[in-house]
Amino acid sequence: MVKLEVSHVSKRYWLEREGTEAPALIDVSLSVADGEFMAIVGPSGCGKTSLLNIIAGLLPYEEGSVSIDGRKVHGPGIDRAVVFQHSSLLPWRTIAGNVRYGMELQRRFDKATMAERAEYFIKLVGLSGFERHYPSELSGGMQQRVNLARALAADPAVLLMDEPFAALDAQTREFMQAELLKIWAKARKTVLFITHQINEAIYLADRVAVMSSRPGRLKDVFQVPFGRPRTLHLKREPRFLELEDTIWQLIEEEAKGVNAMLAD
Repeated sequence: MVKLEVSHVSKRYWLEREGTEAPALIDVSLSVADGEFMAIVGPSGCGKTSLLNIIAGLLPYEEGSVSIDGRKVHGPGIDRAVVFQHSSLLPWRTIAGNVRYGMELQRRFDKATMAERAEYFIKLVGLSGFERHYPSELSGGMQQRVNLARALAADPAVLLMDEPFAALDAQTREFMQAELLKIWAKARKTVLFITHQINEAIYLADRVAVMSSRPGRLKDVFQVPFGRPRTLHLKREPRFLELEDTIWQLIEEEAKGVNAMLAD
């Protein structure tokens, strides 16, 4: 069953200085099944984040449509939650207060339910005992756990993640990838995950979509052939490295094409 449907979406930006429009996305179509984890990779500036913001209802677009469970997206909604690259936690709120925040904005949970859900998801992301701490007292990885708990507690139909581990050091990033899979296995949310790291996309996702250079088009979609649960050791297996190399070659082709055009 399809949960998220993007159909022939195109997006253009107005360039004030040049007095003209620049295409960011052209005729992008993809679907994500209920409970599926899909990752999107592509060259820098290919429109990955623009696409995610369109799906989130944060960015208008000129052509096509986006729907969740068959209902058209016309703006932000409680059926979607976004985990950004930076945790964006409220510094004056405790961890429990930050996790409750998304639920408070929705106004569909009573106080007892919010407290119960906050406790559950704080435990799910491995932060029991930190409920009364403030964001400044946590590491970057722990702050992103809070960010994830806040998004999950709001009970979205689709979880949109925009390079959520990009600001972390390499070791913490690997650890958070493994933790995210454990959390996702329990929450079973439909996830669209944006990343620059090909091995991160393959390790996490059921399918990996590859976008072209700007203006972004959907170049190819790869089914990830590895079962679950997965361990970080998978990244060192020859078949994993082979798939990573195949996807990298596609992106490299796009980058070379852009460089050739710039040289001309």
